[in-house]
Amino acid sequence: MSSDKTVASDGTKGHVVLGISSSIVATLVLISPILYTLVAYPDTFVLSWNEGRGGFLFAMAFIAAELVGLKYSLGRKRLLMAAGLAVLAISYFIALQYGLADYIRNAKDAYNVSLVDSWVWMWDFIVMALFVASSTVLLFGKKWYKIASAGTIYLAGSALILALDAFFPFDSLGPLQIIVPIYLQIDQTLINFIDAYVVNVGPQTLNNSAEPAIARGNLLVINGLHGPFALQVFWPSAGVHSMIIYTLVMLALLIKMDIPLARKMIYFVAGTFGTVAINLVRIVSLSLYALVVTTDVQEWEAFHSIAGEIMFLPWLGIYLGVVIYIENRKMRRLQTEAGSATASNQSNR
Repeated sequence: MSSDKTVASDGTKGHVVLGISSSIVATLVLISPILYTLVAYPDTFVLSWNEGRGGFLFAMAFIAAELVGLKYSLGRKRLLMAAGLAVLAISYFIALQYGLADYIRNAKDAYNVSLVDSWVWMWDFIVMALFVASSTVLLFGKKWYKIASAGTIYLAGSALILALDAFFPFDSLGPLQIIVPIYLQIDQTLINFIDAYVVNVGPQTLNNSAEPAIARGNLLVINGLHGPFALQVFWPSAGVHSMIIYTLVMLALLIKMDIPLARKMIYFVAGTFGTVAINLVRIVSLSLYALVVTTDVQEWEAFHSIAGEIMFLPWLGIYLGVVIYIENRKMRRLQTEAGSATASNQSNR
């Protein structure tokens, strides 16, 4: 444990509370509602973004990544107040099994909800986003967004996407649907290239065409080793939700960084292209799964439900880690150069 001291937000000093690092205590407080739901509702932790609470696990990872090891003194009073907020958040999840879940579900008619499941999960993420945001403001004050904002932004972004899915499902939200035909045209080109130059992915008898994949608008028809398979793709499946999450989390990181604006823009644009590439890899892998592995709808849906998260979130974590590593190296080099220059000036006096 570092011996450095930092003034706490309430004026006390030290990094230790009850013999434990205050940053670890803060982390445990912030993730305690997630830990409760993990124990109370383990079956709801599926990876698919709109089928359960799997996103809580990634939010927990973001919170821990920002807080564990943080050299910031936190007073006991503020930690206790944050713990009180955690109790309120946990109370919400307890109340779900005593009628609150039914009340939320039945409220769908009053708000003209189209997809009920997304509506129900949305409230979980709203509650967690409000809890984490209010707790970090309480713990770190006005500069909370420069210290620990990624978890809040990820939860709020997930709530936003679930809200869009609940109220504007399928292709009802035109602006977000625009990207779908572009992705499918690229997917068609890549699949046909793979079939022509890499490996045969199925019979050459699709609509009297030699191509195993044909894209028209938001429709993709493929014919592989297990027969024909048709896909109708809407904006959530095209990776729009991952682009929204990337944008929010990346902005949270860049806001915290004291680096030139031009370098921030380079990082953001590079990550945007990387996210687009990951989305294309996911769509192509879904096509290849139907072409080569199976056309059984249930099996394909099972793969589809986890493909996005198992590709996008590791990529996001790795990219953020690379950006932080590069900037830390630059900072250490500058500090070393500054120290060398200072030593040289002193020796010349």
